[in-house]
Amino acid sequence: MRLRPTPLLLLPLIAGAQTMSIEEYEPTSTLVVPEHKVERARYPFIDVHNHQRGGAERLDQLVADMDRINLRIMVNLSGGYGERLKETVLTFSRYPGRFAVFANIDFSGLDEPGYSEKAARQLEQDVASGAKGLKIFKNFGMNLTDRAGKRVPVDDPRFDLLFETCGRLGIPVLIHTAEPKALFDPMDKNNERWLELKLHPGRARPPGQYPSWQALMDEQHNLFAKHPNTKFINAHLGWLGNNLAELGRLLDRLPNVYTEVAAVIEELGRQPRFAREWFIRYQDRVMFGKDTWRPAEYATYFRLFETADEYFEHDRKYHGIWRIYGLDLPEEVLRKFYYKNALRVIPGLSRSGFPE
Repeated sequence: MRLRPTPLLLLPLIAGAQTMSIEEYEPTSTLVVPEHKVERARYPFIDVHNHQRGGAERLDQLVADMDRINLRIMVNLSGGYGERLKETVLTFSRYPGRFAVFANIDFSGLDEPGYSEKAARQLEQDVASGAKGLKIFKNFGMNLTDRAGKRVPVDDPRFDLLFETCGRLGIPVLIHTAEPKALFDPMDKNNERWLELKLHPGRARPPGQYPSWQALMDEQHNLFAKHPNTKFINAHLGWLGNNLAELGRLLDRLPNVYTEVAAVIEELGRQPRFAREWFIRYQDRVMFGKDTWRPAEYATYFRLFETADEYFEHDRKYHGIWRIYGLDLPEEVLRKFYYKNALRVIPGLSRSGFPE
Protein backbone atom coordinates (compact mmCIF):
# COMPACT_ATOMS: atom_id res chain seq x y z
CA MET A 1 0.00 0.00 0.00
CA ARG A 2 1.37 3.39 -0.97
CA LEU A 3 1.19 6.13 1.65
CA ARG A 4 0.12 9.51 0.44
CA PRO A 5 2.58 12.29 1.23
CA THR A 6 1.43 14.89 3.73
CA PRO A 7 0.33 18.06 1.91
CA LEU A 8 2.91 20.82 2.27
CA LEU A 9 0.28 23.22 3.60
CA LEU A 10 -0.33 20.97 6.64
CA LEU A 11 3.30 20.57 7.64
CA PRO A 12 3.50 23.83 9.68
CA LEU A 13 0.30 22.92 11.58
CA ILE A 14 1.56 19.46 12.43
CA ALA A 15 4.94 20.81 13.49
CA GLY A 16 3.25 23.36 15.72
CA ALA A 17 1.16 20.68 17.40
CA GLN A 18 4.21 18.55 18.04
CA THR A 19 6.11 21.38 19.70
CA MET A 20 3.20 22.54 21.89
CA SER A 21 3.96 22.11 25.59
CA ILE A 22 1.70 20.21 27.97
CA GLU A 23 1.03 23.49 29.79
CA GLU A 24 -0.59 24.84 26.62
CA TYR A 25 -2.81 21.84 26.00
CA GLU A 26 -6.45 22.68 26.82
CA PRO A 27 -8.71 20.26 24.96
CA THR A 28 -12.35 21.19 24.42
CA SER A 29 -14.68 18.33 25.26
CA THR A 30 -16.93 17.12 22.45
CA LEU A 31 -19.25 15.33 24.88
CA VAL A 32 -22.85 16.54 24.78
CA VAL A 33 -24.84 15.69 27.91
CA PRO A 34 -27.75 17.34 29.77
CA GLU A 35 -26.75 20.40 31.76
CA HIS A 36 -28.44 21.97 34.76
CA LYS A 37 -26.70 25.20 35.67
CA VAL A 38 -27.49 26.31 39.23
CA GLU A 39 -26.82 29.99 39.84
CA ARG A 40 -28.61 30.15 43.20
CA ALA A 41 -28.55 27.57 45.99
CA ARG A 42 -31.76 25.60 46.51
CA TYR A 43 -31.80 26.53 50.20
CA PRO A 44 -30.34 29.45 52.15
CA PHE A 45 -26.86 28.36 53.12
CA ILE A 46 -24.05 29.18 55.53
CA ASP A 47 -20.49 29.47 54.24
CA VAL A 48 -18.37 28.41 57.21
CA HIS A 49 -15.06 29.14 55.48
CA ASN A 50 -14.53 32.58 54.02
CA HIS A 51 -12.16 35.50 54.41
CA GLN A 52 -13.13 39.16 54.26
CA ARG A 53 -10.78 42.04 54.81
CA GLY A 54 -11.63 45.65 54.24
CA GLY A 55 -13.94 48.34 55.49
CA ALA A 56 -17.63 49.10 55.39
CA GLU A 57 -17.45 50.76 51.97
CA ARG A 58 -17.78 47.40 50.18
CA LEU A 59 -20.21 45.79 52.58
CA ASP A 60 -23.38 46.74 50.69
CA GLN A 61 -22.14 45.12 47.49
CA LEU A 62 -20.99 42.05 49.43
CA VAL A 63 -24.45 41.53 50.92
CA ALA A 64 -26.11 42.10 47.55
CA ASP A 65 -23.91 39.38 46.04
CA MET A 66 -24.71 37.08 48.95
CA ASP A 67 -28.44 37.61 48.44
CA ARG A 68 -28.13 36.82 44.75
CA ILE A 69 -26.71 33.32 45.41
CA ASN A 70 -28.83 32.67 48.57
CA LEU A 71 -25.88 32.91 50.97
CA ARG A 72 -27.61 33.73 54.23
CA ILE A 73 -24.64 33.78 56.66
CA MET A 74 -20.95 34.18 55.88
CA VAL A 75 -18.37 33.15 58.46
CA ASN A 76 -15.40 35.51 58.23
CA LEU A 77 -12.40 33.60 59.54
CA SER A 78 -10.03 36.57 59.34
CA GLY A 79 -11.21 38.43 62.41
CA GLY A 80 -7.85 38.96 64.08
CA TYR A 81 -7.70 39.52 67.83
CA GLY A 82 -7.94 42.37 70.31
CA GLU A 83 -8.84 45.76 68.84
CA ARG A 84 -8.83 44.49 65.28
CA LEU A 85 -11.35 41.80 66.23
CA LYS A 86 -13.60 44.42 67.82
CA GLU A 87 -13.40 46.59 64.69
CA THR A 88 -14.18 43.65 62.43
CA VAL A 89 -17.22 42.64 64.47
CA LEU A 90 -18.44 46.25 64.52
CA THR A 91 -18.04 46.63 60.76
CA PHE A 92 -20.09 43.54 59.93
CA SER A 93 -22.72 44.29 62.57
CA ARG A 94 -24.23 46.74 60.09
CA TYR A 95 -26.04 43.71 58.72
CA PRO A 96 -27.27 41.87 61.84
CA GLY A 97 -27.41 38.10 61.51
CA ARG A 98 -25.63 37.94 58.17
CA PHE A 99 -22.05 37.46 59.36
CA ALA A 100 -20.13 35.58 62.03
CA VAL A 101 -16.54 36.47 62.86
CA PHE A 102 -13.88 34.05 64.11
CA ALA A 103 -10.88 35.16 66.16
CA ASN A 104 -7.26 34.29 65.42
CA ILE A 105 -4.26 33.55 67.66
CA ASP A 106 -1.72 36.15 68.79
CA PHE A 107 1.63 34.32 68.65
CA SER A 108 3.67 37.19 70.05
CA GLY A 109 5.53 36.20 73.21
CA LEU A 110 5.21 32.52 72.38
CA ASP A 111 8.46 31.71 74.23
CA GLU A 112 7.74 33.83 77.27
CA PRO A 113 6.52 32.45 80.61
CA GLY A 114 2.76 32.68 80.97
CA TYR A 115 2.07 32.65 77.20
CA SER A 116 -0.55 29.89 77.48
CA GLU A 117 -2.58 31.88 80.02
CA LYS A 118 -2.17 35.06 77.97
CA ALA A 119 -3.47 33.41 74.78
CA ALA A 120 -6.45 31.93 76.63
CA ARG A 121 -7.32 35.29 78.21
CA GLN A 122 -7.13 37.00 74.82
CA LEU A 123 -9.54 34.46 73.37
CA GLU A 124 -11.99 35.00 76.22
CA GLN A 125 -11.87 38.74 75.55
CA ASP A 126 -12.41 38.16 71.83
CA VAL A 127 -15.44 35.96 72.47
CA ALA A 128 -16.81 38.65 74.78
CA SER A 129 -16.29 41.08 71.88
CA GLY A 130 -18.39 38.92 69.57
CA ALA A 131 -16.16 36.17 68.12
CA LYS A 132 -18.10 32.97 67.38
CA GLY A 133 -15.11 30.66 67.01
CA LEU A 134 -11.35 30.37 66.55
CA LYS A 135 -9.60 29.96 63.19
CA ILE A 136 -6.16 28.33 62.92
CA PHE A 137 -4.22 29.18 59.75
CA LYS A 138 -1.92 26.78 57.92
CA ASN A 139 1.30 28.37 59.20
CA PHE A 140 0.49 26.69 62.53
CA GLY A 141 2.46 23.47 62.40
CA MET A 142 3.95 23.98 58.97
CA ASN A 143 6.31 26.93 59.31
CA LEU A 144 5.57 28.69 62.61
CA THR A 145 8.79 28.64 64.66
CA ASP A 146 9.82 29.66 68.14
CA ARG A 147 12.65 32.01 69.07
CA ALA A 148 15.22 29.23 68.59
CA GLY A 149 13.92 28.53 65.08
CA LYS A 150 12.31 25.25 66.07
CA ARG A 151 9.03 24.36 64.35
CA VAL A 152 5.97 24.59 66.56
CA PRO A 153 3.94 21.38 66.06
CA VAL A 154 0.17 21.37 65.69
CA ASP A 155 -0.26 19.60 69.03
CA ASP A 156 2.22 21.79 70.94
CA PRO A 157 1.24 21.70 74.65
CA ARG A 158 1.63 25.47 74.94
CA PHE A 159 -1.79 25.76 73.27
CA ASP A 160 -3.60 23.14 75.32
CA LEU A 161 -5.13 25.75 77.61
CA LEU A 162 -6.33 27.74 74.59
CA PHE A 163 -8.13 24.76 73.07
CA GLU A 164 -9.57 23.75 76.43
CA THR A 165 -10.90 27.30 76.73
CA CYS A 166 -12.64 26.90 73.36
CA GLY A 167 -14.37 23.82 74.71
CA ARG A 168 -15.37 25.56 77.93
CA LEU A 169 -16.77 28.53 76.02
CA GLY A 170 -18.58 26.29 73.55
CA ILE A 171 -16.98 27.73 70.42
CA PRO A 172 -15.60 25.62 67.55
CA VAL A 173 -12.06 25.67 66.18
CA LEU A 174 -11.82 25.72 62.38
CA ILE A 175 -8.31 24.49 61.64
CA HIS A 176 -6.31 24.35 58.42
CA THR A 177 -3.34 22.00 58.68
CA ALA A 178 -0.90 21.18 55.84
CA GLU A 179 -1.82 21.11 52.13
CA PRO A 180 -2.86 18.40 49.64
CA LYS A 181 -0.52 15.43 49.91
CA ALA A 182 0.50 15.68 46.24
CA LEU A 183 2.19 19.03 46.98
CA PHE A 184 4.49 17.24 49.44
CA ASP A 185 5.23 14.38 47.02
CA PRO A 186 8.03 14.34 44.43
CA MET A 187 7.26 16.38 41.33
CA ASP A 188 7.58 13.51 38.88
CA LYS A 189 5.53 11.72 36.23
CA ASN A 190 3.45 9.99 38.91
CA ASN A 191 2.26 13.18 40.63
CA GLU A 192 -1.31 13.92 39.52
CA ARG A 193 -0.84 17.61 40.40
CA TRP A 194 2.37 17.93 38.37
CA LEU A 195 0.85 20.62 36.16
CA GLU A 196 -0.13 22.72 39.18
CA LEU A 197 3.41 22.44 40.57
CA LYS A 198 4.89 23.31 37.17
CA LEU A 199 2.77 26.43 36.86
CA HIS A 200 2.88 27.36 40.56
CA PRO A 201 6.22 26.09 41.93
CA GLY A 202 5.77 28.04 45.17
CA ARG A 203 3.07 25.58 46.19
CA ALA A 204 5.55 22.71 46.51
CA ARG A 205 6.28 21.46 50.05
CA PRO A 206 9.61 19.62 49.65
CA PRO A 207 11.24 17.69 52.51
CA GLY A 208 13.95 19.63 54.27
CA GLN A 209 11.88 22.81 54.10
CA TYR A 210 8.64 21.38 55.50
CA PRO A 211 7.60 18.51 57.75
CA SER A 212 6.07 15.53 55.98
CA TRP A 213 2.36 15.48 55.20
CA GLN A 214 1.86 12.44 57.41
CA ALA A 215 3.64 14.05 60.35
CA LEU A 216 1.32 17.06 60.14
CA MET A 217 -1.75 14.84 59.91
CA ASP A 218 -0.64 12.80 62.91
CA GLU A 219 -0.12 15.97 64.95
CA GLN A 220 -3.51 17.34 63.97
CA HIS A 221 -5.35 14.15 64.80
CA ASN A 222 -3.53 13.93 68.12
CA LEU A 223 -4.69 17.49 68.85
CA PHE A 224 -8.30 16.44 68.21
CA ALA A 225 -7.93 13.44 70.51
CA LYS A 226 -6.30 15.49 73.29
CA HIS A 227 -9.31 17.83 73.51
CA PRO A 228 -12.48 15.71 73.28
CA ASN A 229 -14.63 18.48 74.75
CA THR A 230 -13.64 20.95 72.02
CA LYS A 231 -15.37 20.93 68.63
CA PHE A 232 -12.99 21.05 65.66
CA ILE A 233 -13.98 21.80 62.07
CA ASN A 234 -11.28 20.19 59.94
CA ALA A 235 -10.86 22.51 56.95
CA HIS A 236 -10.72 21.28 53.34
CA LEU A 237 -11.98 17.78 54.26
CA GLY A 238 -8.75 17.47 56.24
CA TRP A 239 -6.98 16.90 52.87
CA LEU A 240 -8.62 13.47 52.84
CA GLY A 241 -11.12 14.18 50.08
CA ASN A 242 -9.18 11.70 47.96
CA ASN A 243 -9.51 9.09 50.72
CA LEU A 244 -13.01 9.47 52.11
CA ALA A 245 -12.89 6.07 53.80
CA GLU A 246 -9.97 7.28 55.92
CA LEU A 247 -11.77 10.55 56.67
CA GLY A 248 -14.77 8.50 57.74
CA ARG A 249 -12.63 6.44 60.11
CA LEU A 250 -11.31 9.68 61.63
CA LEU A 251 -14.85 10.96 62.20
CA ASP A 252 -15.90 7.60 63.65
CA ARG A 253 -13.01 7.68 66.10
CA LEU A 254 -13.37 11.33 67.11
CA PRO A 255 -16.97 12.51 67.63
CA ASN A 256 -15.79 16.08 68.35
CA VAL A 257 -14.54 16.52 64.76
CA TYR A 258 -16.49 17.98 61.82
CA THR A 259 -15.33 18.96 58.36
CA GLU A 260 -16.11 21.22 55.40
CA VAL A 261 -15.52 21.24 51.63
CA ALA A 262 -13.75 24.52 50.84
CA ALA A 263 -11.51 24.34 47.75
CA VAL A 264 -11.64 20.53 47.45
CA ILE A 265 -14.78 19.81 45.42
CA GLU A 266 -12.67 18.38 42.59
CA GLU A 267 -11.94 15.43 44.87
CA LEU A 268 -15.62 14.75 45.50
CA GLY A 269 -16.73 15.18 41.90
CA ARG A 270 -14.43 12.52 40.52
CA GLN A 271 -15.97 9.84 42.78
CA PRO A 272 -19.65 10.82 42.73
CA ARG A 273 -21.19 7.48 43.75
CA PHE A 274 -18.94 6.86 46.75
CA ALA A 275 -18.94 10.54 47.73
CA ARG A 276 -22.74 10.55 47.73
CA GLU A 277 -22.80 7.47 49.97
CA TRP A 278 -20.24 9.12 52.24
CA PHE A 279 -22.30 12.31 52.55
CA ILE A 280 -25.37 10.31 53.46
CA ARG A 281 -23.47 8.37 56.12
CA TYR A 282 -21.77 11.45 57.60
CA GLN A 283 -24.57 13.91 56.95
CA ASP A 284 -24.33 15.34 60.48
CA ARG A 285 -20.60 16.03 60.28
CA VAL A 286 -19.95 18.03 57.08
CA MET A 287 -20.64 21.68 56.23
CA PHE A 288 -20.49 24.02 53.26
CA GLY A 289 -17.33 26.11 52.82
CA LYS A 290 -15.81 27.96 49.89
CA ASP A 291 -12.62 29.79 51.09
CA THR A 292 -12.22 32.39 48.32
CA TRP A 293 -14.88 35.02 47.68
CA ARG A 294 -15.51 34.72 43.95
CA PRO A 295 -19.31 34.76 43.65
CA ALA A 296 -19.38 33.27 40.15
CA GLU A 297 -17.61 30.11 41.37
CA TYR A 298 -20.37 29.16 43.80
CA ALA A 299 -22.51 27.91 40.90
CA THR A 300 -20.13 24.97 40.42
CA TYR A 301 -20.58 24.01 44.08
CA PHE A 302 -24.37 24.17 43.78
CA ARG A 303 -24.28 22.10 40.60
CA LEU A 304 -22.05 19.47 42.21
CA PHE A 305 -24.21 18.98 45.27
CA GLU A 306 -27.69 19.55 43.81
CA THR A 307 -27.60 17.85 40.39
CA ALA A 308 -26.61 14.57 38.75
CA ASP A 309 -24.88 16.34 35.85
CA GLU A 310 -21.97 14.56 34.23
CA TYR A 311 -18.47 15.55 33.19
CA PHE A 312 -18.36 19.30 33.86
CA GLU A 313 -15.51 21.58 34.80
CA HIS A 314 -14.76 22.43 38.42
CA ASP A 315 -13.68 25.83 39.74
CA ARG A 316 -9.93 25.23 40.12
CA LYS A 317 -8.44 23.99 36.89
CA TYR A 318 -5.02 23.04 38.25
CA HIS A 319 -6.30 21.39 41.43
CA GLY A 320 -7.10 18.43 39.21
CA ILE A 321 -6.95 18.02 35.44
CA TRP A 322 -10.17 16.03 35.39
CA ARG A 323 -13.84 16.91 35.12
CA ILE A 324 -16.43 16.19 37.78
CA TYR A 325 -19.89 14.63 38.24
CA GLY A 326 -22.79 15.76 40.38
CA LEU A 327 -23.66 14.07 43.69
CA ASP A 328 -27.41 14.86 43.59
CA LEU A 329 -27.64 14.83 47.40
CA PRO A 330 -30.95 13.87 49.06
CA GLU A 331 -32.96 16.84 50.26
CA GLU A 332 -32.43 16.36 54.00
CA VAL A 333 -28.70 15.74 53.53
CA LEU A 334 -28.48 18.91 51.46
CA ARG A 335 -30.27 20.95 54.13
CA LYS A 336 -27.93 19.69 56.84
CA PHE A 337 -24.93 20.40 54.65
CA TYR A 338 -26.11 23.87 53.66
CA TYR A 339 -27.21 25.20 57.04
CA LYS A 340 -28.44 22.82 59.76
CA ASN A 341 -25.04 21.50 60.85
CA ALA A 342 -23.50 24.97 61.02
CA LEU A 343 -26.42 26.27 63.09
CA ARG A 344 -25.84 23.40 65.52
CA VAL A 345 -22.04 23.71 65.79
CA ILE A 346 -21.44 27.48 65.71
CA PRO A 347 -23.11 29.25 68.64
CA GLY A 348 -25.19 32.38 68.30
CA LEU A 349 -25.99 32.24 64.59
CA SER A 350 -29.28 33.78 63.57
CA ARG A 351 -31.91 31.24 62.48
CA SER A 352 -33.86 33.89 60.62
CA GLY A 353 -34.45 33.06 56.98
CA PHE A 354 -33.83 29.31 57.24
CA PRO A 355 -36.51 26.67 56.69
CA GLU A 356 -37.31 24.41 59.62
